[in-house]
Parts: sequence; C-alpha cells; structure tokens
Amino acid sequence: MNKEQVSDDYKNKIKLLEKYNKHYYDKDKPIVSDQEFDLLKKNIINLENKYKFLSSKYSPKKSVGYKPSKNFQKVKHRVPMLSLGNAFNEEDLKNFEKKIINYLSLKESTKIEYSAEPKIDGISASLIYVNGNFIRGLSRGNGIEGEDITLNLKTIKDIPLKIKERNFPDEIDIRGEVFIENNDFKLINEKFANPRNAASGSLRQKDPTATAKIPLKFIAYTYGYAAKMNIGNQTDFLENLKLWGFKINSFNKKIRNIQDLMSNYKDLEDKRKEIPFDIDGIVYKVNNFDLQRRLGFAANAPRWAIAHKFSANSSISEIINIEIQIGRTGALTPVAKIKPVNIGGVIVSNATLHNEDEIIRKDIRIGDTVVVERAGDVIPHVVLVDVTKRAKNSKDFIFPINCPSCGGKTIKDYNEITKKQDAVRRCASEGYECEQIVIEKIKHFVSKEAFNIDGFGKKIVENFWNLKLIRYPQDIFNIDYNKVEKLEGWGKLSVTNLQFSIEQKKQISLERFIYSLGIRHIGQENAKLLAKYLKTAVNFFKLSNSENVENLSNIDGIGITQIQSIKKFFINKRNLEVLSELDKNISIENVILVNNKGLLKNKTFMLTGKLNGISRAEAKSLIEQNSGKIISNVNKKLNFLIVGEKPTTKKVNIAKELNIKIIDQKEWMKMLNKTS
Repeated sequence: MNKEQVSDDYKNKIKLLEKYNKHYYDKDKPIVSDQEFDLLKKNIINLENKYKFLSSKYSPKKSVGYKPSKNFQKVKHRVPMLSLGNAFNEEDLKNFEKKIINYLSLKESTKIEYSAEPKIDGISASLIYVNGNFIRGLSRGNGIEGEDITLNLKTIKDIPLKIKERNFPDEIDIRGEVFIENNDFKLINEKFANPRNAASGSLRQKDPTATAKIPLKFIAYTYGYAAKMNIGNQTDFLENLKLWGFKINSFNKKIRNIQDLMSNYKDLEDKRKEIPFDIDGIVYKVNNFDLQRRLGFAANAPRWAIAHKFSANSSISEIINIEIQIGRTGALTPVAKIKPVNIGGVIVSNATLHNEDEIIRKDIRIGDTVVVERAGDVIPHVVLVDVTKRAKNSKDFIFPINCPSCGGKTIKDYNEITKKQDAVRRCASEGYECEQIVIEKIKHFVSKEAFNIDGFGKKIVENFWNLKLIRYPQDIFNIDYNKVEKLEGWGKLSVTNLQFSIEQKKQISLERFIYSLGIRHIGQENAKLLAKYLKTAVNFFKLSNSENVENLSNIDGIGITQIQSIKKFFINKRNLEVLSELDKNISIENVILVNNKGLLKNKTFMLTGKLNGISRAEAKSLIEQNSGKIISNVNKKLNFLIVGEKPTTKKVNIAKELNIKIIDQKEWMKMLNKTS
C-alpha cells in the first residue's frame, strides 16, 4: 500500500474504533465482541508503530473510553483512569515481564512478584474520600474526566459512606468495579442484554431512587490519588481495603513467575462458573509500589499492569438436563439445558448437542461440567466434557428410539453418496401425524421466506395451537376471529390487523408456495428451480403422479435426494388433503418468464440492512425480473451492494476493500427507473 492508502485505512479503523467506543461506553450496547474490539485496537497500534506519520487524538494510545455523557456534570480525575494492555497467551506474558526487567535494568533471572486479580466484567468507578467521608463518585468517562454519579453510587450498600480507621488516608480515590451478580440479573434480564449493560444503565439513571432498586455490588481493587498512605505493595493494600470496610475479590493471589501465572489462569478459567459474577480475565500488577512508581505509564496504560483475557467465545457451565427438540423435517435434536453463563456478552442457558452420535462420541451426560462455545450468531454448543468433575453415580444418556412427541418409530436415513447412515435420527412421520412436526411446519409456513404473514410469529402459532384454533396450514385462512378477540392480550384493533395481514397473503408466488410446504431437501433455491420448470400450481399438484415426479430429473440442480423427498411427500394422503384445502383458500400465481433484456442485465446485487417499504424477498424478485442476479457473498463477482437501514458492517467494509459500488435504495430505484 502507498502512503495515501495506508492513511485511508488508518482513518477508517479510527472511525470504527470511535463507533465501537460510543456503543460500549456511552450507549451501553456493545455491537462487537471484546475480542473483535481488542483486535481493532491492536491493529491500529501496529499501524502506528509501522508508519510513524500516522497519528490521531482518538488513537488507543491516547484515549480511553468515550467522552462523558451530557446528562451528568463532567469532573476531571486527579489521576487518570487508564485502560490496560492485553495479553492473550503465555508468550505475551513473557514479553510483558521482559519489558519490565529491561526498563528497570534488572537481571534477566529476576523474579517479579505480581498481584493476580480476577477482572470483573462491570463498570469502573472512582470514589473520592476526604477525612474519611465519601464526597464524590465518578465514572471512568474518557479516562481524563468522568461523570459525577455520586448520588447513584451512594445507593450501593458495598460502598462505605464514612471510614473511621486510623490508617485511612486523609484523601484518597478508591477505585473498583460496579457489577451485578448473575442470580440478581435473572430477575431483571428482560430490561438489559447482559449484566454489564444492566450495571452501566443503572448507574446512569437520572433518578437515584431508580438506581437503588437495582442490586448493584462494588468490589475495590486499586487507588488513584492518595495522600500520606504508608503501604508498600498491592497485596497489603488489598488487605487494608478489607479493613476499611470494602469488599475485595476472594480469588486475588500473590504470584512470582510466568508458569504460576498461567497455572492460576487455567484454574480460574475452570472455576468461572462457581463465581457468582462475570469475570473476563485476570489483571496482573507488579506488586511492589516503588517498582510501580519507577515503571510509570506509557501513553494510556501503566507499564506495571496487564490484563490476561479469557477466551470471549467460551465458558464453563453444568448440564442441568438434556431435552429433545423435534424440527419440521422430524429431526430429533438434543439440547442441553445449562446453568446460565455469560459468553461474549450474551447470557446462554441452552446449548445444542447436535445429534445422537455427537452425544456418544463426546460421552455427554446430565450433570456434567462442560465447555460451551458460542461464535458470532452460531448456536452455542458443547465443545467438551470435563470428566474429572463427573459424579460417581453418573449414567449414560439414552437417546430415545421412539419419537418423544407422537411415540412413533424413529429412523436414520441411509446416505447413498457416503454409503453410511445419517447421524441425525428422525421421526418417521411424513405428513401431519406428529404434533411437534406439525407445529414446526406451521411456523415455517408463516415465516418471512414463505407466506410472510405479519404479526403471525412463532409464539402466536404455539398459542393458537394450544387453544385448538389451528391444526393445519389451511386453518390460518379460516380462523375464528371472534374467539381470538376474547383472548388475553388481543383486542378489536389487533384482531383487525391480523385479519388484514392474512387476507393480504392469500395470493402467493408458486416458488414461495412450494417452499412454504416444508418438504425436506426443498429449500428456497430448489423451490425456485421447481417453480421455473413447472410454471403453474396445476403442474405442481400433478406431482402426485409418480411418473411426473421422475421428469424432475431433467432440472439442473434437482437430484435423486430431492426427487425421493418429493415422492414421499406426495404419497402421504394427509399431505394431499392439505394441498387440496389450501388450493380452495389461496391463489397461487403462475411463474412470470424472466426478462432477459431487463434494465439490470449482466449486473449482480447483494442486499444488506432493512429497505424502506419493500421486503427483502420482493426486492430480490424485482432484481431477477429485470435480468439482474442475486449473489449471497461479498466477493469480486459482486457489482452492487444495496445498503438499507442498519446494514451489516462487515459486508460494507469488505465491499469497500474490494472497491465494490455501494448504493442506497434511492440509487437502486433510479436504475429501475422507479422512485422509492
């Protein structure tokens, strides 16, 4: 990259960091994981180290957090509240110690003594005491100045308002973390995404009486400014904090070498589930205060401390129970009900075990202590079992041979390609005989990609099923609205809206109709291929004749697996009855031949974010009707990325890197000679 490209890349990263900081510190709603946030900071610092002409006042080297809120008075910290550098492995710790030894000109063999303290995932606060009285409390803010949140902090019982101990300094800023214990968070989790957000949001209430209702806790761990304090090291300081009436972390330890630091790190990571609040790593501080003073500070972090982060996408928990869920295709999926645990800012209480073979392979049992992993939007899953913590009376989990819903037989299909049985066990029901399958089929039927009935979500499907208002898809178009109006939570207006939504969707394209039926192996793409080939609903219904099904082999992209699945669907009498009833209630559109000379010919598109007044499915259809092509990934084959509200940042960034044209809805409509 030339100088201009390097500078542009750097500016983009700084803007991104500012955005992440704003969401994390100011809005209390982080939009990326800690790992991604830390990686961005590391990349910026690496660029600055490599190219000396790069500089910004928002650099991680120069700034901490985000500017204080306008809702509170700004107050300058007497000693800045700086962030810490991060370590992610043993090599990082060795480098940290090596820098300390070099800076202090000590012998290489010198063993540095550290105070190792669990890093609480909460909100930092500084408590200012004068003559033993708590006079002011500040948030971190941007590290230089914070918000005056004194009245809110005074509602926390762990914070002593007056300290009478003789050795308590005349003036001191006690620093620590405000947090919420996991059990307390369960009582208020409907209002907040995770415990950290709950603590932050509560501390920034304008009304202290509202803060007082939240069970906030405080653990002290350091000081900023201190006048005439005669304490020589961090370990003794922590003991004095206890003497003065503050709570400290019971897992604090004094440790002398890197190997022991790593051993303690592994032990504490294993014990995370036993700790009643969230921790995301361990902070190591040079224990001796004289050495701390000599080491001083780099740009925005002390040279004498570092944070050793835990893996942000995994945690330790315990399996309370194993339940079997049944999907619309009959797949039996085991789900572990685990003790709630925070993974990457999300409270997780369920983890998939995938299938029967996976349970056997990993020897997973109820009561086991397990590592649970979550990456991005992927469903949390159990990675491994700690068999050393298994109870002596533990028993193998026996996977059900009969369907837990209907009691019918379950099967494992034989895969002709791999010449092996599938790992997934399924209920053998092919139609509407199994209650749980039917419920999932109806959920699929009303979903966005199928009939897309507004206001008819999964919860309503379950509720209407329990009340016996629906039993088959066609029942949706014959709902007794008088009964619905009498239900709790429903009124005339909401029932009218539901009725309008259902009436609006009585006309549907052939491809969406085929997809809505939930035929196994027939997803959106295969439904589209079938619709293009069959052209009319009449031809689709004729697939009840097995000879017509065999002709589907002429379609490029439809193979033996799909054909066998369609055959099974049409053999089932109940499926045919459902098709017949649906045909009476809805209108299925014939396929419109694609315009090969349309306005978007030879152009490829991808959508990200919400469009105004048009669904994603309709937008895709409009592109295809005008000879354009939709692709699913941002790559060099993409011509245009259409960006709506709240787009996926990653997609936009990749598009910029590849010089792909990014357009909004208005620009796209102009290409179609339309106005949005």
